[in-house]
Amino acid sequence: MSRRVTRPTLQGMTHTPPPAEELRLLDAELWQLDARRAQLLARRAWLVAALQPKWQAPQPTGPTPATPPRPEASAPSVQNVLLLLGGVLLTVAAMVFTLVSWGHLGITGRALVLGAVTAATLTAPLALLKRGLRSTAESVAGLGLALTVLDAVALHGAVFPESAGAPYTAVASALLAGLWAAYGLLPRVSELRLPRPFALVAAQLPLFFWAIAADAGSYGLTAALLVTAGLDTLVALRMTSRSLRVLAAIGAYGVGACGVLAAGWLTWTASGPSAAARAAALLLLASAIALAAAWRGGRGATRVPGEEQSLGLALTAGLLAVAALGGVGRSALPEVWTVPVHLALGIALLAVLRPGRLPETVRRGLLWASGSVQALSLLWTLPVVGVVVLGPLSWASQAWTGTPPDARAAVTSHLTWPPYAETVPLVLAVLAGVLALAVRDTTWRPRALTTALGLVWGALLTVPAVLELPYAAGLLIQGAATAGALALAVLRPGPAAVVPVLVASASLAFLSLATETATLTTLCVLGVLFAAASWRAAPVTAPTALGYATALACATGAAADWSAPHTALLVLTVPAVAALLAWRLDGTPATLPIELTGAATALVAVALAATDLPLLATVLALCAVIAAGTAIRADRRPVGYAAVALFVLATWARLAAWEVDTPEAYTVPVTIPALLVGHLRRRHAPQTSSWTAYGPGLAATLLPSLVTAWGDSDWTRPLLLGLAALSLTLLGGSYSLQAPMVLGGSVLTLDALHELAPYIVQLTDALPRWVPPALAGLLLLALGATYERRIRDVRRMRDFLGSLH
Repeated sequence: MSRRVTRPTLQGMTHTPPPAEELRLLDAELWQLDARRAQLLARRAWLVAALQPKWQAPQPTGPTPATPPRPEASAPSVQNVLLLLGGVLLTVAAMVFTLVSWGHLGITGRALVLGAVTAATLTAPLALLKRGLRSTAESVAGLGLALTVLDAVALHGAVFPESAGAPYTAVASALLAGLWAAYGLLPRVSELRLPRPFALVAAQLPLFFWAIAADAGSYGLTAALLVTAGLDTLVALRMTSRSLRVLAAIGAYGVGACGVLAAGWLTWTASGPSAAARAAALLLLASAIALAAAWRGGRGATRVPGEEQSLGLALTAGLLAVAALGGVGRSALPEVWTVPVHLALGIALLAVLRPGRLPETVRRGLLWASGSVQALSLLWTLPVVGVVVLGPLSWASQAWTGTPPDARAAVTSHLTWPPYAETVPLVLAVLAGVLALAVRDTTWRPRALTTALGLVWGALLTVPAVLELPYAAGLLIQGAATAGALALAVLRPGPAAVVPVLVASASLAFLSLATETATLTTLCVLGVLFAAASWRAAPVTAPTALGYATALACATGAAADWSAPHTALLVLTVPAVAALLAWRLDGTPATLPIELTGAATALVAVALAATDLPLLATVLALCAVIAAGTAIRADRRPVGYAAVALFVLATWARLAAWEVDTPEAYTVPVTIPALLVGHLRRRHAPQTSSWTAYGPGLAATLLPSLVTAWGDSDWTRPLLLGLAALSLTLLGGSYSLQAPMVLGGSVLTLDALHELAPYIVQLTDALPRWVPPALAGLLLLALGATYERRIRDVRRMRDFLGSLH
């Protein structure tokens, strides 16, 4: 096609869209370009951010300017140090002037110097504050306050030389406190932080030194300390300045602690009711101060003290009140009533603890105070309870030596009775009543009732020893207490109820060892009680009943004048009963404890019969019968191994009683059951190895017999052992069993070597000396010549042995 034809044709074929359509297409293209531009800009920003840490600005080629060193101290720090050092130096200079150069001036000069220096120093902070130099004003004000103290010292030496130190110190400290407080309240000086704290520190001294000056004695000094602490407490509660509150709280705690310790010492050393009452007044004052502070904090009127401090202050207030009133009671009553009086006062605190009367923190603090007093009272009773419970253990070394004079002597044969213990039962009973009546919370009430019953139990235990009742009465009361505790354990199962029962019953059992009749009766009663209680708490009471039955059997044998081995036969009735009970209670939690108790009792029987071999054999055989009976149960099959072992031990004991010294008599009874068990096992599990089935049984007889045969000079034993070993080797080969063939062959070889040893020795002595080395050389040559064949034969032998079972 020619060009002239093509161009017009192509122009006619070109499509030109309408203007509206073309405008739409242009807008779409521009939108796509904008979107692509936005993507590219976002990618560029990410790349710039990623490369920014790696990019380094061009480094200048010229010399680097020196970096100014970092200051090691800030300007305010330098200022404070300089001001502090300046104030200290000026104070030292003033002290030197007062102490050294004071005497060279007349009275007029002294007055002028004192007035001018002190006035100038105290006035200077006003001008400094106007110029905004507050730190400098603080330093100068501190110097002025120190100068006032030096002025007071100087005035005492120059103007009032004959006045006593204590009254002058009291007056001077009071004046200084007032002066500094007034100075700190001036319009511009009130911005300073030093004058009022200095005034508070000075205010700690006037009352104490005034009491010294007035010769008020220890009571007056203690009162001065407590009043000062009260004033500090008032300042801590009222002031809004944090520094004053903290400083006042420190003073209140420090001075108040000193006053409380002094008042407590006065209470402890009071010689009569009058002195005790005065000391109690001091402790009550301290208690009132602490309670007021706690009340203030509990109502939220101020942040000092906080909730924890308010709780601690209320606790302290309650304890101080109890100590104060208790000290009066101690001085007026016999010492035996000291603890009950304090306990009564501690319980009295509970009367004011009803919700709504006191702030919650104060109420809880007083509750803690009451609980602390009761806890201390309980601790005081523990030595007496310990003597009553643990004292009877000494009767184990002196059983059946006679009836003691009374119940107290029965528990103190090797211990000392604590002093002032007559009120212990009363204290325990009161504590139990408080727990039963005061605790109303549904969560804590069951525990409180359990604890209360335990306290009642403790009170009953201590009554016979405290009142020195007859020995029989003590046994009856302790038995009743044990029965009650056991009833509680049955009704309220748990460790908290079970432990007191076991402790009380053990103590009662040891206490009954004083006489034969008491022992038999008590053990019988305890066994019946615990057996009767087993319908509810069998995992604990049933083993305990079996234990007391064992003790009863031993006591019965001793009462009948039986020997220990004969008593062992009576003791064996307990394991038999335990096995029957375990079979009857199979599948219950009591089964395992009963079985363990029975096993322990069987060991006791074996130990008792150890000195008589015939009876030991009988006891072991009976134990084996009991174990075999237990192994009948499907879940106790492994006990059968113990039964077999016991039968074997019984056989050995019988052989030893017959003075049999042939080892086969001891080993064959082991080998035969072991081989039977192994045979049965291979019948049920054919894959069982012969070493597992027959190895232990065969080794039990072959090895001891081989050792005996090597030391036997007669020919009978080696011959019989060799025949037995040969038979085992042939049987092992016939039935393809590895263990009988290897053990039999090894024993046969060693037995033959033992028999041929004398002849080998004779032959060795008859041969020339060169024959053994020559024979050894020929043997080595023969082995070397046929080395490969020997290796092949050894491998065949190994494969043959490996093919056996």
